[in-house]
Amino acid sequence: MAEDLALDLEELRQLHSIAKRPRIISLINTEIQNLEKFSKEAGLAAPATVSQSPTPITTAAKVPYTPALSYVTVASFSWDQDNEKVKIYISLEGVDKEKMETEFKRMSFDVKFHDVQGKNYRFTIPKLNKEIVPESCKALVKPTRVIITLVKASKGNWLDLPFKDDKLKPNLDKERDPMAGIMDLMKNMYQDGDDEMKQTIAKAWTDARSGKTADPLKGF
Repeated sequence: MAEDLALDLEELRQLHSIAKRPRIISLINTEIQNLEKFSKEAGLAAPATVSQSPTPITTAAKVPYTPALSYVTVASFSWDQDNEKVKIYISLEGVDKEKMETEFKRMSFDVKFHDVQGKNYRFTIPKLNKEIVPESCKALVKPTRVIITLVKASKGNWLDLPFKDDKLKPNLDKERDPMAGIMDLMKNMYQDGDDEMKQTIAKAWTDARSGKTADPLKGF
């Protein structure tokens, strides 16, 4: 009987070691205690008791809340260029290159300066006038300024840094009667001029109509 009791306790302890659910562990502990009590009352050697330490409950790890960073837009800068590169100069003191974040793309770039005298700054051009070579571009930190170097994808002169939409500009490619502006000018001069001016304009207009001169303003 003592041997059977020892085997039962051993198996219960094995089950206790692999059990995970609190209710199952509690049931096994209760049964182990009953067998140990029975063994003691029967005068048998009591096996070592199983430690009833509480089973830790796994909880999901809390993700720390990180507020979104706010940036001050860098609005003041200067730039120059040569045939191959564009250099942008930003006056900003106290920039840590280890806390600077740069992102260069084919038609844009974005540079962020973190923790500069307690503030975060950002300089970006979302659409450049022409293409650049992203992997060759860089930002160099100086004591009182930052120099951003853009490498041009094709050599040549840039008229401006950002792309500008020309939809609102008049279409200068359309053919226009070159005489239309001259006619408007002569009409205004005729209406506002004195008698002598009106006579002169009338004569110039008559000569142009008759083919004596191709330029109605030649006499002015």
